[in-house]
Amino acid sequence: MLPVALTDAASALIDACREAGLTIATAESCTGGLVAGCLTEVPGSSDVLERGFVTYSNDAKTEQLGVPAPMISRHGAVSEEVAKAMAIGALARSRALLTISITGVAGPGGGTASKPVGLVHFASAMTGGVTMTERHEFEGNRSDIRREAVRTALRMLADRIPREVYRTQD
Repeated sequence: MLPVALTDAASALIDACREAGLTIATAESCTGGLVAGCLTEVPGSSDVLERGFVTYSNDAKTEQLGVPAPMISRHGAVSEEVAKAMAIGALARSRALLTISITGVAGPGGGTASKPVGLVHFASAMTGGVTMTERHEFEGNRSDIRREAVRTALRMLADRIPREVYRTQD
């Protein structure tokens, strides 16, 4: 069961995207499909959620989203560059107009001095718009980190929707 706040955020996002005529695709690594899962908790989400890519491995990022393997080798899977390539790849390989990508270290292992547990990179691409990125260092256990990543992804998607669409929902 998802926290009510996440379900409420997903519902508001679905309503706003429907009103704006936007469709979404997700490209998830460390969250393993939790963003898509959160969106599909909302009845009628099929109007908005076009598809979700779960690209946990580096090969999946390359094969499904077109992230260049040399980029992953050079910057690492957990990087702004890869997050951006994932979001752009999801846009190119779907019919969605808006995408979100997430790649990070959810722990408890896998962290390094330069990429600690809790480091998560996000990117959002939009047809006809710029690709936006964010970097966060979340604290807590694996579940906490993944939940905060979902919360951030939903907020980033909502930030891409014109404010007047949200105002008409009130």
